[in-house]
Amino acid sequence: MKVLLDESVPVQIRRALSEHHVRTVQEAGWTSVTNGELLRLAETQFDVFITADKNLKYQQNLRGRQIAILELSTNKRRVVEARIELIRGAVNSAKRGDFIELNL
Repeated sequence: MKVLLDESVPVQIRRALSEHHVRTVQEAGWTSVTNGELLRLAETQFDVFITADKNLKYQQNLRGRQIAILELSTNKRRVVEARIELIRGAVNSAKRGDFIELNL
């Protein structure tokens, strides 16, 4: 599975998702891309987008998206690392078009 990490997400998640192909927005060269365009680009190359941007669901029409979006309730590294198994499970079960809110 191909996973894209938003700028707001601790990059340490990558290690916990080592069975997947994980890239960051920065590595993809999309640092200054707006959310709408970012989602459009991401869904052509990735299966899952992980973000901590709680406004995404209000700012963008997510209906019909071809990418699963995993929204983390926080981007605090310690919290994210402590709940990595929950994140891994959500990524592993995500299907295209899903919007999953994870309360960490």
